[in-house]
Amino acid sequence: MTDNKPKILVVDDMRSMRLTLSGLIEDQGYHVTGVEDGYQAIDAARRTAFDLIFIDIKMPGINGVQTFREIKKISPGSVVVMMTGFAVEDLVKEALEEGAVSVIYKPFDVEKVVSLVEAVLKTVLILVVDDRSSDRKVLSQILSDKGYRVAEAADGNDAIQLVKGSHYDVIFMDIKLPGRDGFATFQEIKAIDPQARVIFMTGFALEDSIKQALVAGAYPVAYKPFDIENILALVKQIIAGKAT
Repeated sequence: MTDNKPKILVVDDMRSMRLTLSGLIEDQGYHVTGVEDGYQAIDAARRTAFDLIFIDIKMPGINGVQTFREIKKISPGSVVVMMTGFAVEDLVKEALEEGAVSVIYKPFDVEKVVSLVEAVLKTVLILVVDDRSSDRKVLSQILSDKGYRVAEAADGNDAIQLVKGSHYDVIFMDIKLPGRDGFATFQEIKAIDPQARVIFMTGFALEDSIKQALVAGAYPVAYKPFDIENILALVKQIIAGKAT
C-alpha cells in the first residue's frame, strides 16, 4: 500500500532558508525534501509526486517561475507556493496567473506557513483518467473551479504511476482506455491503494466489466455527456463518507 503521508518539496538556493522552512514543516509531521535549485527540483518531481512544493522565485540558473512551469508539466496535481524576499511583483503576478496558489514572504511567518500547509493538504485530491483530451479537460476544469486539486492521466499506465506516488481521494476512470482498460487499471489501483474511491465514466451502455467493477467496490457510473450536478453531488457524498 502507498504511504499516504503528504510529501513536500522545498526549493531555495539559500541553505539557511531551505533548512528553516524544511524543519518547520517536518515538525508538523510531513515528509520534506529540500533542493537548492530549479534543475534539482525538476529532477525530484520526476521521481516523486509531491503534494505541495515551495519554490523560491529568485534563483540562479532557472528562476522559480520557469521551474514551476516545468514541474506543472511533470506533476500537474502538485500544489505550488512561491517564496520571495524581494520586490519581484512581475514574477509573482506571472506565477499566480499560471496556477501557483499563493506567495509567502521571507522572513517566514511561522503561523501563516503552518496554516497554509494544513489548508492545502486538506483539499480533496482528484484524478481524472480519460484518453479523450476534451472530456478529461472539461471535467478537470469543472472540478478545479469547485476548489478541488485535480491531476490528469491519459491512460491506465499513467494513472497507476500517479497512484503509486500519491493518494487520490476520488478517481474518475474512463472504462474505454487504450491498452490497459479501465477495469484492469481499477484492479491494479485497488491493489496499490485499497482506500482509492473510483467512479467509472462511460458513453456506452453498462457493460459486464463495469458490473464487475461495481461488485469489486467501484462507485456508481458517471455517463457522458456529464451531468455536472450529479457528479459534484457524488464527489461530496464520497468525501462525506470518508470523513465519517
